[in-house]
Amino acid sequence: MKEKYIEDLKEIKDIMNRSSRFISLSGLSGISAGICALIGAYLAYNTVYQNQNYLGYRKAIITGDSVSTLLLIAIGTMIVAIGSVIYFTTRETKKRNQKIWDHQTKRLLINLSIPLVTGGILALMFLYKGFIGVVAPLTLIFYGLALVNASKYTLDEIRSLGIIEICLGLIAMQFIGYGLLFWAVGFGILHIIYGVFMQLKNKS
Repeated sequence: MKEKYIEDLKEIKDIMNRSSRFISLSGLSGISAGICALIGAYLAYNTVYQNQNYLGYRKAIITGDSVSTLLLIAIGTMIVAIGSVIYFTTRETKKRNQKIWDHQTKRLLINLSIPLVTGGILALMFLYKGFIGVVAPLTLIFYGLALVNASKYTLDEIRSLGIIEICLGLIAMQFIGYGLLFWAVGFGILHIIYGVFMQLKNKS
């Protein structure tokens, strides 16, 4: 009797947890976003280190045109990545017979957007003042803060990913010249690892 009572309480707790969190994030959305980020990092690398020997000493070439190109690459990467995330998340939501837009989704997006928008504006300010080296670390840090801030409305794994992103951004701030590499790891490789982990977890 006691065991049945405990099981009932556990089931009620799970139902309440699902009703207060957005749980339809797909592992494929993380994988696709990571691939988009790696492609964007490669294009940005070729823009900054154009026509140089990959194995030799490399000098960053930053001109007005290259800054504009980097912004276009960043915007394009973001649009494609967000589009893929929306597609795979919508598909997962339909599989679970859940609503894609409800109170939980609104709270998730609001808490995600505040640090993201703040970090994006700050990064642009530094970029236009010529402090290009701090842009990649800043985006990692604020993205991590956004994930931690939004994690209470979605999966617990998002919080862990956010903390790792913050730590990676702080390390990148110490190694300014390798910011693009850290950015590729944070937005590319970590997203792919997270996506694969979530896919395996959902299957099990």
